[in-house]
Amino acid sequence: MDMSCNGDNASSSSNCPSPLRLEDSVSSKEEKDKSFKEEKEKSLSQKSLAGRIAQIFNKNSDTAVASSTAGIDLTEMPENSRADVADEKPDDQLSSVSFEEAMKTMESKDQGSEIPSNLPGGVLVDQPYVVSPAELNSLLFSSDSSFPKSLAEMQGSKDPQLGPWKFEDGDSSLKRVYTYIKAPTKMIKATKATEEQTYIRADAKSFAILVVVSTPDVPYGSTFKTELLYCITPGPELPSGEQSAHLVISWRMNFLQSTMMKGMIENGARQGLKEGFEQFTTLLTQSVKPVDSKDIGLNKEQILGSLQAEPKSDWKLAFQYFANFTVVSTVFMALYVIVHIWLAAPSTIQGLEFVGLDLPDSIGEFIVCGVLVLQVALIEGSNLATVDSSGYCDPYVVFTCNGKSRTSSIKFQKSSPQWNEIFEFDAMEEPPSVLDIEVFDFDGLFDEATSLGQAEINFLKSNISDLADVWIPLQGKQAQACQSKLHLRIFLDNTRGGHVVKEYLSKMEKEVGKKINLRSPQTNSAFQKLFGLPPEEFLINDFTCHLKRKMPLQGRLFLSARILGFHANIFGHKTKFYFLWEDIEDIQVSPPTLASMGSPIIVITLRLGRGLDARHGARTQDREGRLKFNFQSFVSFSVAHRTIMALWKARSLSPEQKVQIVEEESKTKCLQTEESGSFLGLEDVSMSEIYSTTLSVPISSFIEIFGGGEMDRKAMERAGCLNYSCSPWDSESADVYERQIYFRFDKRVSRFRGEVTSTQQKSPLPDKKGWLIEEVMTLHGVPLGDYFNLHLRYQIEDLKAKGCSVRVLTGIAWLKSTKHRKRIAKNILSNLEDRLKEFFRL
Repeated sequence: MDMSCNGDNASSSSNCPSPLRLEDSVSSKEEKDKSFKEEKEKSLSQKSLAGRIAQIFNKNSDTAVASSTAGIDLTEMPENSRADVADEKPDDQLSSVSFEEAMKTMESKDQGSEIPSNLPGGVLVDQPYVVSPAELNSLLFSSDSSFPKSLAEMQGSKDPQLGPWKFEDGDSSLKRVYTYIKAPTKMIKATKATEEQTYIRADAKSFAILVVVSTPDVPYGSTFKTELLYCITPGPELPSGEQSAHLVISWRMNFLQSTMMKGMIENGARQGLKEGFEQFTTLLTQSVKPVDSKDIGLNKEQILGSLQAEPKSDWKLAFQYFANFTVVSTVFMALYVIVHIWLAAPSTIQGLEFVGLDLPDSIGEFIVCGVLVLQVALIEGSNLATVDSSGYCDPYVVFTCNGKSRTSSIKFQKSSPQWNEIFEFDAMEEPPSVLDIEVFDFDGLFDEATSLGQAEINFLKSNISDLADVWIPLQGKQAQACQSKLHLRIFLDNTRGGHVVKEYLSKMEKEVGKKINLRSPQTNSAFQKLFGLPPEEFLINDFTCHLKRKMPLQGRLFLSARILGFHANIFGHKTKFYFLWEDIEDIQVSPPTLASMGSPIIVITLRLGRGLDARHGARTQDREGRLKFNFQSFVSFSVAHRTIMALWKARSLSPEQKVQIVEEESKTKCLQTEESGSFLGLEDVSMSEIYSTTLSVPISSFIEIFGGGEMDRKAMERAGCLNYSCSPWDSESADVYERQIYFRFDKRVSRFRGEVTSTQQKSPLPDKKGWLIEEVMTLHGVPLGDYFNLHLRYQIEDLKAKGCSVRVLTGIAWLKSTKHRKRIAKNILSNLEDRLKEFFRL
């Protein structure tokens, strides 16, 4: 297939021996130069002996395949050596045959060998199709098939040349060569690629083909080759009775020599192969129909059930399953619950219950008390670091999620171990945020274990479907130097269905003491899109506030079950970040200050090394290196503070403390306050002119009205603004200044006497002949005040001797939906126009 990698298109690789190595045995023949023959046989014999020694001492995942795969040598024979041997074969050892005859010959010689395991680089295609394995094999590799040339045309490759299938070494190896001119990319010109396709197995039902791709003309092309393994096996049984074939294509990079550009080559190849096989899959589905997993009921149980480290007898498996503490305790607890249900009546503490333990009181309640279950399958490791001179380690893996840990078995003397073990985290009330993984080297019962690397899976940044089969690179100096990786399969089951959101909100209401409304799907979708969150994350509440950094930044604080996020869009400059509740070490409230406009401050301190993606929003970093975030100027501080504390406690406290919180009864108030609307999202504001005038005063005199002095104060008081205070103009960048404003409305302006916090930004006009002052105002203590922000833009132009001209534009940024939009906007604009007239009359 046309799947070569240019220098800017290569794949993740491994330093461990490849799980697939083709043995290019060369039958001896008489030659005139007898000494050359003896020398060559001696060389091959030494390579074979080295391979046998490697198999004895390198008992890892690679040898597992070797022991069950006839005719496949897993020794580390260099790729260039294999190529040299193949090139030296004379034409009389190559036998060209038709594809159908070749398949029959291969089937007759098959010894019942197993399909080789996937290559360690990863899986590119894993899909069953409604077609027999033999027909799919013929479509992809038959000499008469048009599929390779159609694929080359789709990918822009030129001059595809398919060589005939030929037997080598007395019908023991079937090969062909495929060449083409790879389409040019942004960085690499058109270049020739050569594929050597070799059948490893063909028995009419299962086929395995190794493809070695060479691109010597690309930069560093002589240092690597790309290996692809096509495996075609019988697929699942279909309800229609039709045959199906399962196609799996895996890959790896084989570096023939060391190069400093290895990382760049691998990263480029990863993207190139991904794009290439997306086109491959698209073209293939035009010829054969993919099998829909819904029709065959494929699920994680079938995937996990296929994992078995080694064959065991039925009696041994039964003994291991039943004769352990887990099974005994499970049976005991099941009997305990059944007896309780028989003795108890619903809604009272009776039967076998006691304070702190609430058991289901009926069979119906027992059935619906579903939970979240996280399952992790640890398949294998690759290139784990060693800490002693033996060249091996004794690794085991520790998984930690929601405060619970699971530990794998120890694999002694293995640098690339195979585990095939399943771990389960059950009875979780909330979806997990992070799965922490750490690999240790066992060094005795009483010695401290050495860390070989660690990794973190953030479920908020990962699609759970992508974790069904994934290689995770380990972090740490030793792990990164060795390019250590773990092969995992992760599944998250939610047996509680759609009631999880309502149940969580109900629990939070008890802690907050306020009714929390369920947000609409549109609101949740806008929230998820804003922060790039998975579909299962739901918004609980959002608040207007200021983020205190060097200068207060007005925005909105978003709270969900797993994150606290902040978003601001001031004058086109967007600020966005979030961190996990588990990242928080402490939350304190600081008393109001003049700098905080008379508002209490919520100070959030993160754990050391956590929340680094949000560091641009932090106010300070303490001596220990922990990030601190300051939030102030909430419309309703008490509601915001109680909600933040409740969500933090729910994620960070122990299970016993959580039970105590849930059992605490508090009076629920259904208050329709300013925080009851639905979040709409943050968009740019449409501005329209509301006031303009020409003043017969110099621009230097007029601009004093925004200077923070006596003129500024008098103008604001005349416009009905009491207790006016402002911060000095602070330089944000070249010719750009910013300040904060606070005042209260006079009773004649608003009978609610609400408060206003405002951010103003001052910058010269593009022609330097005036000033542009932009302002974002937030209203507090007035009905529906947090449904919108009011944006103002003052354009002040110098008319020289004539004075100056002033244009005022305004717009409303709606933060929540309301059916009273037009009415509110009309009232705001009418009031604003009157205030501007008073303001400029001075």
